[in-house]
Amino acid sequence: MPDHLHVITGGPGSGKTTLIEALAAEGVRHMPEAGRAIIQDQVDIGGMALPWGDRKAFATLMLAWEMRSYREALNISGPIVFDRGIPDVIGYLRLSGLPVPAPVKKAAQLRRYASKVFIAPPWPAIFSQDTERKQTLAEAEATFHAMVDAYSTLGYELVMLPLVPVAERAKFVRERIA
Repeated sequence: MPDHLHVITGGPGSGKTTLIEALAAEGVRHMPEAGRAIIQDQVDIGGMALPWGDRKAFATLMLAWEMRSYREALNISGPIVFDRGIPDVIGYLRLSGLPVPAPVKKAAQLRRYASKVFIAPPWPAIFSQDTERKQTLAEAEATFHAMVDAYSTLGYELVMLPLVPVAERAKFVRERIA
């Protein structure tokens, strides 16, 4: 199991990306989130592989993105932080009421991350919507629970991120991935 591959997951608007940007500014290698980039690309080209369009196609693109990020990260030494991971695709599909295809399950079983996964709980004080994040706070909370279920089912130990300023959150993660 690649112990240097660390996932930060959770619902939208819980501070994951801000935390990863802070860690990156401190020199921690990272892999960006698939969802936001896919949404931006699909909107740019008039595509329908969107959470509010073709959810199955969106999940397929997310899986491809996460598998590529995983493969790329295997060849890098030192800790790497992922803004979500392959099991997030399972959580997304279940949350969307879609079946989880066998290849998605197999990808999550074969492509393993460090056994401890950081999860950002819902944080109403910082939650906001934007062009790519259209979910409500209730949907963000449901996403959090879907991710807890997806990662727990795969045998990962969840490490709850504290609801503290980003510098303290970054220190919390750095101390656990060093």
